[in-house]
Amino acid sequence: MVAPLARRRAAGAAGRCWLALLPPLLLALLLARPAGALVEGLYCGPRDCYEVLGVSRAAGKAEIARAYRQLARRYHPDRYRPEPGDQGPGRTPQSAEEAFLLVATAYETLKDEETRKDYDYMLDHPEEYYSHYYHYYSRRLAPKVDVRIVILVSVCAISVFQFFSWWNSYDKAISYLATVPKYRIQAMEIAKQQGLLRKAKEKGRNKKSKEEIRDEEENIIKNIIKSKIDIKGGYQKPQICDLLLFQILLAPFHLCSYIVWYCRWIYNFNIKGKEYGEEERLYIIRKSMKMSKSQFDSLEDHQKETFLKRELWIKENYEVYKQEQEEELKKKLANDPRWKRYRRWMKNEGPGRLTFVDD
Repeated sequence: MVAPLARRRAAGAAGRCWLALLPPLLLALLLARPAGALVEGLYCGPRDCYEVLGVSRAAGKAEIARAYRQLARRYHPDRYRPEPGDQGPGRTPQSAEEAFLLVATAYETLKDEETRKDYDYMLDHPEEYYSHYYHYYSRRLAPKVDVRIVILVSVCAISVFQFFSWWNSYDKAISYLATVPKYRIQAMEIAKQQGLLRKAKEKGRNKKSKEEIRDEEENIIKNIIKSKIDIKGGYQKPQICDLLLFQILLAPFHLCSYIVWYCRWIYNFNIKGKEYGEEERLYIIRKSMKMSKSQFDSLEDHQKETFLKRELWIKENYEVYKQEQEEELKKKLANDPRWKRYRRWMKNEGPGRLTFVDD
């Protein structure tokens, strides 16, 4: 009884030792690298690309191309005819097709200098197994077109789209202003003073119809509005320097300009303690209101004068102004019938309540 018990304990201890050694053995098998340089799945697989083409490692491009053309003519599936006593790789049409693909792979590997350099390095350093996989698939999966060209074409396309989109918005703004009585009457008065409307009618008296004369007068009014009114904000006249392409090209210049401007601001107003000018005051007000430059420029001049009179560049004055605006907005909403209906609906029905209407 004692001997079998001892044998079972010894067998259990041996099993536990094998279980303890199993993970290191599996890890060693996973990390093991093949001793040979030729690996299945890379380049020509277990075959040497130089032997496939029948050339030496010192062969030049012309010799490699000549050997490829000879073998391609020989093993091409459409032209292959087995020769008597042929013991080569292409004894049947199927094997000839495989040999043709192998020859094409060998030629693709050796004709490119960079790929050939990687292949020669693999032959000379077979121990760097994972490095060969990385270089092979990085070249194989690399984009055929230069990424810089793709980025440049994309930026140019976006810039062209921006330009035409801005022009469309600008034309819509001009067409809208031409329908506003205030601007239309002023434009017609200017056109009459300059004699543009009379000239349009004289030119079209015998040659143009009424619709053509009307369209020409409309174009004259729009051109006067374009020349007399400075539209700002999102509907302003598009400029080339605002396009994405030119913004990217001018980015270093803008960055340097901003650094110089910021240093001057710190030196003049923080160190020397100078008083703010009108431009600096408007800049502080715009930053306090969290408005972009185009949004702030689209405001009327009398609004900016009001900001300056109330000294809104001072934080305390701006807080008072902001509170007044919020109170005024609340009063407008309180007197707005649509807002009253909305509040009544939110109180009675609410967004999350189900109601059923019984017919």
